[in-house]
Amino acid sequence: MDNARVYRMSFASVYPHYVAKVERKGHTKQELHTIIHWLTGYDEKALQQVIEKKVDFETFFAQAPQMNPNVSKITGLICGYRVEEIEDKLMQKVRYLDKLVDELAKGRAMDKILRK
Repeated sequence: MDNARVYRMSFASVYPHYVAKVERKGHTKQELHTIIHWLTGYDEKALQQVIEKKVDFETFFAQAPQMNPNVSKITGLICGYRVEEIEDKLMQKVRYLDKLVDELAKGRAMDKILRK
């Protein structure tokens, strides 16, 4: 997929898919929010504003209050790529989020997902 196309996609358009994925596997939207808060620094109010304003992924990550300093601990494959080797920093952030959502859906313990 063209990276520019991903960056222009609104976070709000993908968010329901994240929710559906984790709920289908027996997890909650609140657990998903915990992951998003940990990764980006958005609080609940700011996250809701991002969704309501339909900001794109580029803006979502550009305006993130603070990326977690432990993001470098997120490793492994997502969509056939090793997240730690993705050179495009914005795409890497998108894939970090995808990886964390996958880990939650697969039942990984929250402490491990949050790299504690």
